[in-house]
Amino acid sequence: MKTSRRDFIVSSALAGGVGMLASCERATSLLSQEARQRLPDSLAVCDAAEVDPDFHLLSRATFGPWPGEVERLRALGRAAWIEEQLQPESLDDTLCDLRTGAFESLHFEPGNAWEFRKEVLRDEITRHAFLRAVYSRRQLFEVMVEFWTDHLNVDLEKGDCIYLKPSDDLRVVRRHALGSFRELILASAKSPAMLTYLDGRDNKVRRHFPKDAPNENYARELMELHTLGVAGGYSQEDVHEAARCLTGWTVDLKRGMLKDLNLFAPARGVTYFKPDWHDDGAKTVLGQKIPAGGGEADLERLVDIACNHPATARYLAGKLCHRFVSHTPVPQLVDRVAAEFTRTSGDIKSLLRVILNSQEFAESRGALFKRPFRFVVSALRAVAADTHAHKPLLDYLHRMGQGLFQHPTPDGYPDEEAPWLGTLLWRWNFAFALAGGKVPTVGIDAWALRRVLEPGAKFKNPPSAKFADNLFAHACGRRPVEAEQEALTHLTDPGELLGAVLASPAFQRC
Repeated sequence: MKTSRRDFIVSSALAGGVGMLASCERATSLLSQEARQRLPDSLAVCDAAEVDPDFHLLSRATFGPWPGEVERLRALGRAAWIEEQLQPESLDDTLCDLRTGAFESLHFEPGNAWEFRKEVLRDEITRHAFLRAVYSRRQLFEVMVEFWTDHLNVDLEKGDCIYLKPSDDLRVVRRHALGSFRELILASAKSPAMLTYLDGRDNKVRRHFPKDAPNENYARELMELHTLGVAGGYSQEDVHEAARCLTGWTVDLKRGMLKDLNLFAPARGVTYFKPDWHDDGAKTVLGQKIPAGGGEADLERLVDIACNHPATARYLAGKLCHRFVSHTPVPQLVDRVAAEFTRTSGDIKSLLRVILNSQEFAESRGALFKRPFRFVVSALRAVAADTHAHKPLLDYLHRMGQGLFQHPTPDGYPDEEAPWLGTLLWRWNFAFALAGGKVPTVGIDAWALRRVLEPGAKFKNPPSAKFADNLFAHACGRRPVEAEQEALTHLTDPGELLGAVLASPAFQRC
């Protein structure tokens, strides 16, 4: 069988080692484009007045449709596509791995991260998250990584968190993003990053220090933000008792030794349990008794109580519906998702099946306002951009108010529309800069996009009304209404036309 040039390049790269190519951005870009991580030769644009249902699914369950994905979803069927995305390990992500393979700091043990400068750690974890959102075929997985990153927020800029968050991202959020909610919360409770961010590492009640009192910071957020929710029915006494359960879990960030026992501790930056710091008495949390003498097992007992509480099922159901469906989800959908949470003991894949296959989801097209990260990533995906996410691109996110891993409070970046309206100007600036090829380190082929959407177009000719309609439909999932058509008709430069579409109110929503 005759081997094509594309097949030869791809097979040669894989045989020669992915890691070597990952360090060469130009080679990676070339390989990705040859392997069709680019604009396809033809596109079937949406032809209805309302947002196309397949486009809608891709707009919410991914970071925006990549050119050609709507056609692929139609061929596969929505239910089958959802199941494929819920099994991310079945999707070959080699091309995305090529772009992220050089970020070695992400794979170090937490204690070894101090070998890197803060600037390197910040750059690599941010670029890794950004590039996976743009290029990964495992899009629903990446969407859930973003969801849990907000849900279990850790600010890189607090104390030593910058050295600990990379392993938290890999071993907590990414490991459990489509797994068990209980295992996710347990992993987060023991995470060196979370223990440091919410002061759990200083939670101690030592036997010979009568003035010691439990540090309640993490216990409060565990109930208020991570499990039951602020209206979950817990009391201040429950927070105090939960903090007692968590005493003794700590992280050595300095010398790597148990100072008061003069014994060597586990490696720097690794969570461990100090029995003499633990309040080992009997406890009562949310009406359930925890017998004395449980030691380190008190933490797991606490997580079980919190994760199995009915308020947790409803809180998580509401939060997922809020992110995927509506900021005011109908109670019936929340009830069904909460029931599925209880039935499956918090199986995250099962919750997503209920939401994405629901009628409420199907009827919520174009209703959610994109946060800055989704806006920027969806724009790059819409035009099949080539980037390695360097500072000039990421600076736009900071100006829009959503620097990755840098939200200062434990609640994570907000979903609501109002907090993001003050930086719309930066969105418009980005849209026109991207369309005009003026975002450094980002490449787009605007002429190729025009050729695909306006077959037979001449390079020097102004874009036709058909191209304007097709471009809008490609980016927004529906045909433009009369007012939108009129606004686009006056633009004769293809770059300005693309910028106007990406800056339009329709593209700001999903």
